[in-house]
Amino acid sequence: MSSDNIKIIGGATTRTMRVHWAAHELGLDYESQLIGSRTGATQTEEFLALNAKAKIPVLQHNSLILTESAAIIHYLDQCAAKTSALRLIPAEPHEQVRYQEWQSYILMELDAQTLYIMRKHRDLDHIYGSAPAAIETAESGFNFQVQVAARALESTPFLLGNAFTGVDILLTTCLDWALAYEFTLADPLVRYLERIHSRDAYLNARAHNYSITAGA
Repeated sequence: MSSDNIKIIGGATTRTMRVHWAAHELGLDYESQLIGSRTGATQTEEFLALNAKAKIPVLQHNSLILTESAAIIHYLDQCAAKTSALRLIPAEPHEQVRYQEWQSYILMELDAQTLYIMRKHRDLDHIYGSAPAAIETAESGFNFQVQVAARALESTPFLLGNAFTGVDILLTTCLDWALAYEFTLADPLVRYLERIHSRDAYLNARAHNYSITAGA
């Protein structure tokens, strides 16, 4: 599976950051098309032919199209495995299951069920409507659920132990999102972010991903 002809579409969001960062961690060359969300670029006929959900990120590789950040990370890992020892997904079966457990927790409990609820009913209330009770519930839910990650990181540098993996990409992007929303993070999470934020791949991907604005 060659990494030639990989194209990543989308920038300036937490979810697009994940895939640009994964590509940088894995040392993959790729073409980048930095379009933002809610700028009109995801509403064109050309884009909707790629992703009928009208959302970014999107990955194109030859005839393959992928549209969810976690799936794209998995695919990029498979591409890199053909030519490099660098991996973001564990090879050992028990570690793969643990990876999937953390992935489900992060995407559901920290992203979809809490942070994105806040985005919909606060940042995008002109579209989805104002819902103060939903925002309050989402805030308390995030504060409760994120403690699971804080406890896990009290004794290990990364979620799966000593190895940086794709779930660290997922968690970090959610924690960065939480900081932008002015959440106060527990000390293990603060120390974790200090380690992660010093990674060259993180810094390079962040500079690239946020070189455009997301849109309203």
